[in-house]
Amino acid sequence: MKLPPADWMARRGLAALIAALDGKARFVGGAVRDTLLGLEVKDVDIATPLLPVDVMDRLTAASIKVVPTGIAHGTVTAVLPDGPVEITTLRRDVSTDGRRATVAFSDDWEEDAARRDFTINALSADPRTLEIFDAFGGLEDLKNLRIRFIGSAEERIAEDHLRIMRYFRFLARFGQQQVDDEAFAACAAAAAKLETLSRERVADELLKLLNTEDPRFAASQMIDAGIFDHVVEDIDENSRALFGRLVEREQRLQIMPAAIRRLVALLPKDAETANRIARSLKLSKKQQKAIGERLLHELDRDTPGPNTAPTDIRAFAYRTNVDAARDVALLFTDEAALPAMLGQLKDWRPPTFPLTGGYLIEQGLKPGPVVARTLAKIEAVWIAHEFPDEQWIRQYVDEQDLTLLA
Repeated sequence: MKLPPADWMARRGLAALIAALDGKARFVGGAVRDTLLGLEVKDVDIATPLLPVDVMDRLTAASIKVVPTGIAHGTVTAVLPDGPVEITTLRRDVSTDGRRATVAFSDDWEEDAARRDFTINALSADPRTLEIFDAFGGLEDLKNLRIRFIGSAEERIAEDHLRIMRYFRFLARFGQQQVDDEAFAACAAAAAKLETLSRERVADELLKLLNTEDPRFAASQMIDAGIFDHVVEDIDENSRALFGRLVEREQRLQIMPAAIRRLVALLPKDAETANRIARSLKLSKKQQKAIGERLLHELDRDTPGPNTAPTDIRAFAYRTNVDAARDVALLFTDEAALPAMLGQLKDWRPPTFPLTGGYLIEQGLKPGPVVARTLAKIEAVWIAHEFPDEQWIRQYVDEQDLTLLA
């Protein structure tokens, strides 16, 4: 079987790179897998039996810029006009501990392929003939959208515990409604090992999983396997249902997936607890802020709950931002109110409050902290009246005793 021609094969500089390696190279990994599935290929990876120093010498002689991005582990990066290409020397594992591996270079293609996690990721193709090499039944698994570990699932997970998260991410992206019993059992048995990994690596896999088109089945399997107990704490039935409803709404309304929005559905709805989990996952400050914004409305109600959103969604958008407000509507609004809320946010941009403290001082208010307090109360009136123009709010101020407002 041959790899079908694809646009990425015509990237500028790629043919020269292949020529410089003189036939001692294969396309590997996602580029082969995704081309067979008819998906867009973003990253092109090449494997070679040549040693890294030899690869660098050959590319330099061919006037191709090359960077030793991971030369100790056999990887260099060719900088091409249409994007970088990673070139990695064939390897075999010397030892593994579930977090990292000690490797040695190899010239055995099958030995290198056996290091990979899933059969569908062990496919490779000759860049010149496009002949596909499949040592572990990956073509059949790809045809059937089956995610299967190479060899023993238990052994593959023992080599790298992050493969637990990767299994469910690939299940979400490709496997859909089909679970490999051996893989599921091995992931469930080793779930606690996730706690030995850096939180950044776990969070990266989690967000990639949540950003797939439809992660409902994979997430449900993760919950059943107890995986989330070691990632974001136990997920209750309300959060599970909310997550399912959210993804259904996104698909029905043709709204692009957003990992943070979906993570909020799964997290506890107590803002303090959710933020603690976000910090424990070492999410970025921007991501932590986004989670906090989407749970902010819970703090504003006498009776917080997971199924209602602020009644004045534009006021909430003004206080946070339109994206946060849209997410809150998708997450917490009942079905009857959802169209109206989303309609209020469509093409709407929060206005700028037209008054400043200087104006209040001009009206006779003495400078000091009282100015900020008074301005905040006037702004609240302006928001409550749905953001009227400057003339309206100035007239309102003119009619007030400013000393009493503070």
